[in-house]
Amino acid sequence: MQLDLTRLRQPQQRFDHTLTPAQVPQAGESYRVVALVEFGFDVHKDKAQFRLVGRVKTTLELACGRCLEAFALPVDAAFDVRYHPQSEVNVAAGAHEVEVEEDDLDDAYYSDDQIDLDELMQEQFYLVLPMKPLCREDCQGLCPECGTNLNTGTCACRREWTDPRLAPLKALVRDEPQS
Repeated sequence: MQLDLTRLRQPQQRFDHTLTPAQVPQAGESYRVVALVEFGFDVHKDKAQFRLVGRVKTTLELACGRCLEAFALPVDAAFDVRYHPQSEVNVAAGAHEVEVEEDDLDDAYYSDDQIDLDELMQEQFYLVLPMKPLCREDCQGLCPECGTNLNTGTCACRREWTDPRLAPLKALVRDEPQS
């Protein structure tokens, strides 16, 4: 979905979109959109610069990092991004190092008088993803021996593990005379 900047006539305009999960491009296997996406924002126009301020609401489906079961993650992400024309990029790739300042994190670039709203939406989804997605805080995970989901069942596997590299040291401790 593209925002055509040539059609913006006023200094501020409101856009509201409701998208089905099928209309949202799925990027990779990190998440899956499973509910309607409410995507609304105000566009503030200042000559060739544009500022998009809004929010995106939906529900994502993630795989738990411990038990691999799917779970729902509600998303309500606010954003405030400034877009500059691609021609303003004054650093050629690899020319020299430039320090990224705090204000630069909210900047993006557009080209051909188009802003890619799909990219903006996906960026917001990635920003809300937890580092380690868990279906619940006390998730037991999978048994490392048989693969049973320990949240829903039990197994008879022994969960005692010893590091094989320490076996020679263990033999020394057993051979030590008692005093």
